[in-house]
Amino acid sequence: MRLSNAETLNLKDADVVYYPNFFSTIEADQYFENLLNNIDWRQDKIKVFGKVYDQPRLTAFFGNNNKPYSYSSITMYPMFFDGAILSIKQKIESELKVEFTSCLANLYRNGKDSNGWHADDEKELGKHPVIASVTLGQERFFHFKHKKDRSLKHKILLNHGSLLFMKGTTQEHWLHQIPKTSKPVKPRINLTFRIIPQKNRVPSNSVLS
Repeated sequence: MRLSNAETLNLKDADVVYYPNFFSTIEADQYFENLLNNIDWRQDKIKVFGKVYDQPRLTAFFGNNNKPYSYSSITMYPMFFDGAILSIKQKIESELKVEFTSCLANLYRNGKDSNGWHADDEKELGKHPVIASVTLGQERFFHFKHKKDRSLKHKILLNHGSLLFMKGTTQEHWLHQIPKTSKPVKPRINLTFRIIPQKNRVPSNSVLS
């Protein structure tokens, strides 16, 4: 891991640090192939404004307990951390000094797969959610926009092997998205680690990134 070039993003009302080379290229390549081929990826139906659509990406959910996780009419039953995803989790925790309890894995198969504007601000994550987002595979742009000040926008290209660490008031004041792209792109795996106390459950109208 090479953390010397970590970048703190200059975003008002936010605390975001970007590690462009958190994992070496060799490590990232190995993790990508392992997760792509060994995770039990699924495509769920998602309900938006009363209409049901195929979720525009594949997902899998991991946790350190066996409680189901529900959001947007989707219920996900966690798989336990093991293998490559456990290795990634432990390396992130060692560097950030944070212990994560769950991870939503996303597979963006091509440029048509995306994630719309949202914030990871469910009450179950606490007042100031701590989110660690790993990118493996295809680089994709990650967009920010301030919830109140429309003039405040930012985008960053997330590298293969990178880590985006969001904490503090970031989720309170900012939205983010992975937009669609018409460019020919290869698959991208995103691992979003977060802290959810075991006693809490996510309500059915919540949205995860």
